[in-house]
Amino acid sequence: MPAEPDLTPLAERLDRLIALIERAVPPARPPLDVDAADAFVWHAASGTLQPVKKVNRVDMVLLKGIDRVRDILNDNTERFARGLPANNVLLWGARGMGKSSLVKAAHAHINLDPATLPGGHPLKLVEIHREDIDSLPELMVKLRDLDRRFILFCDDLSFDNDDTSYKSLKAALDGGVEGRPENIVFYATSNRRHLLPRDMMENERSTAINPHEAVEEKVSLSDRFGLWLGFHKCSQDDYLAMVHGYADHFGLKMDAAQLDAEALEWSTTRGARSGRVAWQFILDLAGRLGVALGR
Repeated sequence: MPAEPDLTPLAERLDRLIALIERAVPPARPPLDVDAADAFVWHAASGTLQPVKKVNRVDMVLLKGIDRVRDILNDNTERFARGLPANNVLLWGARGMGKSSLVKAAHAHINLDPATLPGGHPLKLVEIHREDIDSLPELMVKLRDLDRRFILFCDDLSFDNDDTSYKSLKAALDGGVEGRPENIVFYATSNRRHLLPRDMMENERSTAINPHEAVEEKVSLSDRFGLWLGFHKCSQDDYLAMVHGYADHFGLKMDAAQLDAEALEWSTTRGARSGRVAWQFILDLAGRLGVALGR
């Protein structure tokens, strides 16, 4: 009777083949749980939303010197949250003047009473990192058919000379054939009004066959935002109002004249006056006074 063939080598080869197939074919991604929190961070590599239990933000009342843009953004956000037409928003301008803080504060302000919103559902805030902007169309597809409303938020958005991902953003903001999903708006902050560096635009103007058309193609990205909200360097009075607002809010006791003098000295050493500089001064002051800050 002939001996049975040894199938061990064949089984080992099959095991290796199965392992290679499993690595080549990624597992199915879990469905998005958008009720896990009111704020999320989008992870493009895994196609998942990471819930943010505690958002790093300041109260709306502490944002000084930006009353007009605050009201415009609040109105746009509230209309969107209530199911009415709203615009994509570009918040641009001086650094440290509260652009990203205002977006997060507006989101919190709208969600103070979610029962008044359609379906009783709070507005969702989803942060997408600058390096993941290519995945924006994928994210929008995932959120399009959900019975929730989303602000997609990209902080410090800008593009470099050799970066072509701005074309993906243009397509996503327009929405292509289907149009932009009604349950999504896109908010972005940037130090650049047109999101592209000036030397990039000048290079296009000097090397293109039709300079005007080349530059128009570049700046048309910012045209996809229906609202441009400009943030400018604050005056000394606005800066001191920020400092006093923080000090009062957190119960930091100091003579007003001394507080002004120390705050101005702090801004001089930093070479700037802004909301960020005011907050950094308050951190230093609270530390010296032995006061813990709860934000």
